[in-house]
Amino acid sequence: MSESRLKALASEGETLAWGALLGRGLRVGDVVCLDGGLGAGKTTLARGIVRAWVEDEAAEVPSPTFTLAQIYDGPRGPLWHMDLYRLKQPEEALEIGLEEALSDALCLIEWPSRLGSLLPEDRIELAFSEDGEARRVQVRGFGAGVRRVEELMDA
Repeated sequence: MSESRLKALASEGETLAWGALLGRGLRVGDVVCLDGGLGAGKTTLARGIVRAWVEDEAAEVPSPTFTLAQIYDGPRGPLWHMDLYRLKQPEEALEIGLEEALSDALCLIEWPSRLGSLLPEDRIELAFSEDGEARRVQVRGFGAGVRRVEELMDA
């Protein structure tokens, strides 16, 4: 695991903008785990990433809370945005296509702890916490994600 880095986000606009920056630097094969409580900013950041990935700043990006997964096609390949909050068992993620997503797409995973032992070893973790109206994001890499964090944060 790399040393963690901290990113402060003062507003929803900053969260979207940072998501867009990340979305331009991420690639197929990256796994980004978005962790934090309800309303912490996970879906807002994902919205910025998706819009950059599909190259459409006005793209509709709903929370996948009820569908569990939304799939977007971008010029660099597919992006899977998963919200695993409603999973009861980690194996349920396999039923929605987790293995396919991990092998063929950029993956954004909200509530990654629901994966248990299925959580990929190579990943980037973004842990959100609230700081009044602002948000703090602790950024850590695991496995190949260590190098990716360095590339993304130093860009």
